[in-house]
Amino acid sequence: MDREHRLKRLRFRAWHRGTREADMMIGGFFDRHHQGWDAGEMDWFEGFLEEQDVDIMAWGIGTQKPPERFRGPMMHAFQSLDYIEHSK
Repeated sequence: MDREHRLKRLRFRAWHRGTREADMMIGGFFDRHHQGWDAGEMDWFEGFLEEQDVDIMAWGIGTQKPPERFRGPMMHAFQSLDYIEHSK
C-alpha cells in the first residue's frame, strides 16, 4: 500500500472512533502530526489505533501510564494535547 493510501486509512480510523471526545483527541493528533511520519511512526499509530479509546484517552491526559510499546516521542506528542482545536 502506498504512503498516501495508508495515511487516508489512518485518518479515517483516527476520526471515526465512536465518541466526539476520542475523535477530537486522536483525530486531532493525526491531523497535526502525520505529515512527517515515516513507516515506523505509521506502524506505531496503527498499533495505537487498535487500543481501546478509554485507554488511549487516559494515556493522553495522564491518568494511566501507557504500555512500554507506546512510550517515546510519539506518546509525548500525543500527551501534549496542544493539537486539539476547540471553539470558545
